[in-house]
Amino acid sequence: MGPFEIGLVSVIAIVLLIYVGLYIPIALGMVSFVAIWLMRDNFDLAVNLLKIALSDSVMEYTFATVPLFTFMGLIVSKAGMGREIYEVMNVLFRKITGGIGMATVGANAVFAAVTGSSIASASVFSSVAVPQMLRYDYNPRFAVGVVAGSSVLGMIIPPSAMLIIYSFVAEQSVGDMFIAGIIPGILLAIAYLVTIWAAGRFAPSFVGGRAVDDAPGMTGGEIAERTLPLLSLIVLVLGGIYSGWLTPVEAGASGALFALFISLLRRRMTLRSFWQALLETGHITAAILFLITAASIYSRMLGLAGVPNALGDWIDHNQLSFVMIMVMYVVLMLFLGTLLDTASIILIVVPLFLPLIEPLGLSPVWFGIVTVVGAEIGLLTPPLGISCFVIKSTLNDDRISLKDVFLGALPFAFVMLLVLIVLIRYPVLSLALL
Repeated sequence: MGPFEIGLVSVIAIVLLIYVGLYIPIALGMVSFVAIWLMRDNFDLAVNLLKIALSDSVMEYTFATVPLFTFMGLIVSKAGMGREIYEVMNVLFRKITGGIGMATVGANAVFAAVTGSSIASASVFSSVAVPQMLRYDYNPRFAVGVVAGSSVLGMIIPPSAMLIIYSFVAEQSVGDMFIAGIIPGILLAIAYLVTIWAAGRFAPSFVGGRAVDDAPGMTGGEIAERTLPLLSLIVLVLGGIYSGWLTPVEAGASGALFALFISLLRRRMTLRSFWQALLETGHITAAILFLITAASIYSRMLGLAGVPNALGDWIDHNQLSFVMIMVMYVVLMLFLGTLLDTASIILIVVPLFLPLIEPLGLSPVWFGIVTVVGAEIGLLTPPLGISCFVIKSTLNDDRISLKDVFLGALPFAFVMLLVLIVLIRYPVLSLALL
């Protein structure tokens, strides 16, 4: 076999190995290493490329954003700020049909602007919002579907772990990716709110529910007490990056310190929970470090094999338009989303398609937003919808099956697809703030 055939077989082998359960970085790194060795018949070259992949990725200064933003998100989550913002949103939306669902989306959007994790959002709001919706006779499928759908906001509204991973794979600025994610994230949240309103008006049986008349109100002081700490943290981090006062690394460090200060000031942080946050930060950082290193050598393997060039030649030969390229890209992501997690999809498809996008004069930053949103749809689709599994395991309620979670999330996955089409059609939505 020639280099191209070896590269093509390697991509297929990586997908199959991940699907059968092999740890993603091991599948990426091992197959890529062996493929380079076979293509050039040079073991030393494969070793040297592995060294370069390590030095050119995780040893960069900007990699410090990963542990800093991860630690900040964990501190916020363990301090119970997600529950507080949900309580405020619940008061604001309680008079509207489907109001608790809207409150969940609004709280998730704010929570996502700090944690950057869909899994954390799914876990927190499964235990907070779903019991509340069931208490007021909401359809169980709607209740879990709202939580599943809105949890994906954590991966598009900055700071987002997936945006950080993409920025390393595509060699883009983390700050630019964060800023580019603001409008698409808000757009997706608004689309969810409109969907819930429309469902409550035109399909009330799907939503269910009754008026929240017995919920206690809140004074302006109580609302401020619950929201100002989290909003101040968002302004510090995103405002610092957008204004240029802080680099992403400095914003992560400032945010982590400020989150810890708030938690200690409000007596929400114990020594035990602080230690747990440190340990989880280390575990998550090490996992992402391994991912980025493996993705780096995978990209080099594809370059040596000439797979992106061959794919580009095939597109030119068949005279595929931009629309056809994007349809092919989205369909591929949706297919992989039924098999793989978001990080795997980004690491596999971006090195293949990014070399095709740049010659067209399209922004790699815009392409990153499209990629993350497209890959995130996989969090809601079977058989590997991670957010759905997290919700089911967190609830531990025999009345709600995994099938209920997937069916409830399906309308929100469709809304995500519509928003993705809008983002592809109007790149300015992702680039307006840059």
